Amino acid sequence: MKDFTVKNKVKVARIEKGGLNQGDLAKLVGVTRQTMNLIEAQKYNPTIRVCLLISKYLERPLDELFWIDD
Repeated sequence: MKDFTVKNKVKVARIEKGGLNQGDLAKLVGVTRQTMNLIEAQKYNPTIRVCLLISKYLERPLDELFWIDD
């Protein structure tokens, strides 16, 4: 199986939404601010549950926020 990397633009979407800091989004999806920081820095691959919740609270389609970079 070929290795791949999951990329995201959570940070950009969060800033574009406005009024939501990293800690706020972390609380909404049930992770720590440190975990959200790692997700935004693309150093941690979130579970599908966390991806879906981020998509819900940022009001963006899942495939717009997360994609595979091969």
